[in-house]
Amino acid sequence: MDVIVIGGGISGVAVAYELAADREVLVLEAERSLAVHTTGRSAATWIGSYGPPVVRELTTASRDYLIDPPFDVDGPVASPMSCLWLGVNGRDAEVERLAAETQAQLIEGAEAERLCPVLRPGEIKVAAWDETALDLDVMGLHHAYARAFRARGGTIATSARVASALREGSEWVVTTTAGDVFRADVVVNASGAWGDVVGALFGAERLRLEPRRRTIFQSSTNASLDGVPFTAGIDDGFYFKAEGGAVLCSPQDASLHEPGDPKPDELEIARAIEAVNAVTTLGLRSVRTAWAGLRTFAPDGNPVARWDAKADGFFHYVGQAGYGIQMAPALAQLAAPLIRER
Repeated sequence: MDVIVIGGGISGVAVAYELAADREVLVLEAERSLAVHTTGRSAATWIGSYGPPVVRELTTASRDYLIDPPFDVDGPVASPMSCLWLGVNGRDAEVERLAAETQAQLIEGAEAERLCPVLRPGEIKVAAWDETALDLDVMGLHHAYARAFRARGGTIATSARVASALREGSEWVVTTTAGDVFRADVVVNASGAWGDVVGALFGAERLRLEPRRRTIFQSSTNASLDGVPFTAGIDDGFYFKAEGGAVLCSPQDASLHEPGDPKPDELEIARAIEAVNAVTTLGLRSVRTAWAGLRTFAPDGNPVARWDAKADGFFHYVGQAGYGIQMAPALAQLAAPLIRER
């Protein structure tokens, strides 16, 4: 085996697909199925004006790939969507800066009310309008990546949590909790929130990754959702979008959480409902369903894609901070040559 990729989320299968063009690649997934954690719990959007500068650059570079993937997909994985950034809580200057730095267009409150009919009149003075956003079929994209990876000869092993690792000569000997043993020249750590946990098994440096909980919920409304775009407060206090006749919403919480299966934060849900109702006529009250996932941050907030300084043949591919889906194609195409060239 040339490469073992640890982690079967969108990041892991994307970089595995790129490497499988000319390498023998194995993906090890700890769970019984792929995309159980962060990938399967996202808001399923591509927004070029979302995130810090490095993330926005990688996101923009991924757009054409998502619209027209180089492999077979079961229907489109990206469809047009618009995004409205609201100047809330006195953050108008941040909206203006976002419009100056990205493709989003600075607009006045009256125009924002026209574009998002559920906004309360007079509540918003300034906003930014991004017409380039996309609604993503995340699981469709993930399945297509995995299928294309297998078509290139790649192998995926599920229920394959890494128990130990040993460097023997130029190879890593990786043993799973099931007792299976795999050997490879290179290991790519795409294990998300478990990045530092996995790294420690290989004697790699600790990146000081911070898994943070993000709660998402769906709520009913009596308001018409016709024409309602993806709408977010510039202060990271909330976002919402119409989905299936209901409102998909998040408080954009980011509380520290151990790697695992987080539960939705009921207090954050209540806060988000209050914040959304303050600027809209949605009248959110009851919650249909709620879930949570982990967004994992490196200390500088940028994704980590580099060789370890201590463990030979160990490549870090983590810290994607919840932007991993929208920048997966470009980040994988950036990392794959680094891994090949060592």
